[in-house]
Amino acid sequence: MLVSIIILNYNGARWMRSCLDSVRAQSIFDQTETIVADNQSGDGSDHLSEEILSVWPPGHGRFIQNGGNYGYCKGNNLPAKEARGKWLFFLNNDARLEPDTLEVLIREAEKRSATAATPRVLDYDSDHFQSLGAGGFDLFGFPTQRLDFPQTREVLMPEGCSYLVLRSEFERLGGFDENFFMYADELDLSWRIWLAGGRCLGIREAVLHHRGAAAVNAAGGEKIVEFRTSDTKRFYANRNNLMVLLKQGGWLMRLTALLQMCWLILEGLAGVLLLRRLSFFKNTVWNVLKDVRRLRPHLQSERKRLAPLRQRSDFWMFRHFLRARLNRWDEFLRIRRFGMPKVTGDTRNRS
Repeated sequence: MLVSIIILNYNGARWMRSCLDSVRAQSIFDQTETIVADNQSGDGSDHLSEEILSVWPPGHGRFIQNGGNYGYCKGNNLPAKEARGKWLFFLNNDARLEPDTLEVLIREAEKRSATAATPRVLDYDSDHFQSLGAGGFDLFGFPTQRLDFPQTREVLMPEGCSYLVLRSEFERLGGFDENFFMYADELDLSWRIWLAGGRCLGIREAVLHHRGAAAVNAAGGEKIVEFRTSDTKRFYANRNNLMVLLKQGGWLMRLTALLQMCWLILEGLAGVLLLRRLSFFKNTVWNVLKDVRRLRPHLQSERKRLAPLRQRSDFWMFRHFLRARLNRWDEFLRIRRFGMPKVTGDTRNRS
């Protein structure tokens, strides 16, 4: 089997049929298996997925009920353990493929000896450019430079919505870190790939369409019409970006983590002033720092586990350092396009 396509689903009824239809139409469909893993959806998308896959040719489509909402990381690790393909392709359910996406993506990845790769990601409802992977990281250690470029090139991080990786390396490096739950998981895995001697690519010739933020920013259907986020999203994104530097890096990256902490504090204070809500700082900064402290034993054990696999130093990783554009610049562009963000309060403990 050439590639196992893993689609994690949680309440994705709006998107599943289009996503699976685009997989079924792949030019190399006969060399694929598709595993839909459901995080205990409540909107009927689990039954819809089973129904669609039930009429596919035997051996090409399976449905797995994970049995709980395990987030992106464990939710994808569970089906990955059952995958048979040489490659794993982690695909978001709010994405649709061009008919030759996988053929081109895998052909170019193998030709260029890549460990992981992403196709060129366009908007769901148009050919407007979204991403070709994060080209590097900025002064504060955040992934940045999601720019278009004329040909395939190395990137720090393939996009999590369409992440192709060799199954052997995914397993050797430990898969997605389940302590992350969701967000920055692809950055964490990509950082490990680079440190262990691998290579990540953005492959322009392969094309995929992606809605993006479909759960937290659902208004507009196929078209994003507002800038919406939540304390919960900011908590996981802030915590996990910080954990990547503390987990993967030596002393140099841990110094970068201090700069990132300072940025998060300033950003949290600015959010309090804009939202007039003190809980924003508590949920997105104070709780982040508390949780990173709680997870120190995990970070220390991961550094010890990864040390024998490490082939590249912090100094080598700084070749991915880009000064030209801060990560948060993309948020400024969204504010310019949609106006100030609508921010939902903390929902992690709500049903």
